[in-house]
Amino acid sequence: MGSFSIWHWLIVLLIVMLIFGTKKLRNMGADLGGAVRGFKDGIREGGEKPAESPAAPQVSGKTVEGEVRDKTEHKV
Repeated sequence: MGSFSIWHWLIVLLIVMLIFGTKKLRNMGADLGGAVRGFKDGIREGGEKPAESPAAPQVSGKTVEGEVRDKTEHKV
C-alpha cells in the first residue's frame, strides 16, 4: 500500500469543502494562523527577561532553628 496520490487528496478536499463550506474553512484557517502567530510571539517573549519586574531579593546568612514537639490531645 503506497501513499495517497494527488487525486485522493483532491477528492478529500472537495468533500471537506462540500461539508463545511468555503467561508467556514477560511475562518478556521485564519483562526489557526492567529493561534500559531500568538504562539510564536509567546515563545519569543518568553526567552527574554522582562525589564519591568524586579528580581526577587536573595536572603542569605539567616538561619532559623526550631524544634518540633509532639503534641497529643486525648478527647474523650
